[in-house]
Amino acid sequence: MTTNAGASTPGVDGIVWDTPEAKADAFQALRGRGYSPQPLRRVYIPKSNGKLRPLGIPTLLDRAQQALYLLALDPTAETLADPNSYGFRRERSGADALEQCHILLAGRNHATFLLEGDIRACFDRISHAWLLAHIPLDRAILRAWLKAGFLEKDVFFATTEGSPQGGVISPALANRALDGLEALLRRRFMGTPRQRTQNKVHLVRYADDFVITGTSAALLRNEVQPLVAHFLSERGLELSHEKTSITQIDDGFDFLGQHVRRYQQRSVLLTPSRKNVQTFLAKVRQCIREEGGSLTAGELIQRLNPLIRGWAAYHQHAASKRTFAKVDRAIFRAVWRWARRRHDQKSAPWVKAKYFTRVGGRAWVLTGVVPVAGEAALRRVYLAEAAQTPIRRHTKIRGDANPYDPSWEPYFEARVARHLTATLAGRTRWRWLWQRQQGQCPLCGERLTPETGWQLHHWWWRVYGGDDLPYNLALLHPNCHRQVHSQGTVVEMTASREGRS
Repeated sequence: MTTNAGASTPGVDGIVWDTPEAKADAFQALRGRGYSPQPLRRVYIPKSNGKLRPLGIPTLLDRAQQALYLLALDPTAETLADPNSYGFRRERSGADALEQCHILLAGRNHATFLLEGDIRACFDRISHAWLLAHIPLDRAILRAWLKAGFLEKDVFFATTEGSPQGGVISPALANRALDGLEALLRRRFMGTPRQRTQNKVHLVRYADDFVITGTSAALLRNEVQPLVAHFLSERGLELSHEKTSITQIDDGFDFLGQHVRRYQQRSVLLTPSRKNVQTFLAKVRQCIREEGGSLTAGELIQRLNPLIRGWAAYHQHAASKRTFAKVDRAIFRAVWRWARRRHDQKSAPWVKAKYFTRVGGRAWVLTGVVPVAGEAALRRVYLAEAAQTPIRRHTKIRGDANPYDPSWEPYFEARVARHLTATLAGRTRWRWLWQRQQGQCPLCGERLTPETGWQLHHWWWRVYGGDDLPYNLALLHPNCHRQVHSQGTVVEMTASREGRS
């Protein structure tokens, strides 16, 4: 928590833990007895619709306290969570939610209508009484966080409802408030085989955005929506009338930045939504317009490449190839205008020769040089293209998979292994691990070969907090790996098998 992007954002006390000494002092201050949270610092960030989203920034000490309590709350919350809730949960992502939409709509017995739900100011309106009655945390501590209030322009405002966005524990509290809706819908509309055939009511939720499928608009409007509204009202929440709508699936709908639509009653395609593309390109153009004037070509490329690669990586599981090509053309036009403005007295061929080159099969690639960290040398960099990102089908996480249950450890290890295999960096890591072990299995000492196969193992299990860094990974024979997890065999990496790197 002290090393993420928000660690340099102070609360109302203005304190940041930017030195080892400050972190050590803060560690000593973490205690339950006598703890009292300070008010939040209110800031606003722009939303895609032009409005502002209020955030409440706790002090670093309060964030650390919330993180400690979240360690205790999260396993319980994960165990009780809805199977098809994908936001702010370990090992789950928006790609899982979108793939679940594809699964529900692409089947032969698919639903034909869909309720697009959005909860009005979800984080700001959750009932404090409901949270205090249903969240398994120290009530005094939880009440203190909920009632801490916030400071805006040096004026204190009390909080009587909501768990403000910006708190470490707020997403888990919001998820717990919304969990149970899927089970409620299943009991009411999917309890018998006949109901499942007639209704086809399924929920897919990501944080406070959700969709519910159904066989008719009347079913969704007259039965499902009132039930959802009643469920939310018990928690102090309500549906947003502006954003909640009923859509025929053949007309398509936007969800989590992608457009989902069924074509000719058969195929379902997910593509980057028009709004998402426009927002991304606006961000790129803003970067070029506001920062590009003072940057070299290499520095501009360093600003743009993370934006391009990050956006493309999010959409790489959809049918995005055409959209990627269109986005690349739009970005090229933007950087070409940037280059021409810098040298408005020069000819187009001169500008092309100075800023653009050919890389493999790619022509007109913006290029520049940047200094190598810690050295006097320069290295050449090239503008990334979204179309370079390969399209890969995402494998959705199983709905009942629990990252805190040791019996699911092999399943999550297999998912990590598939992810490593799909990327060049991942395959490089496979090779490095094999070389570190000198090609031997740490359990039996026999050779690891393509014929015997191998599987990824975590020394410190992920369910107990182990990470995916190389020091915590090893390659075992499939049978040895099953033995480790079925019999609880302890695996030790001896110095002779570790090798040297």
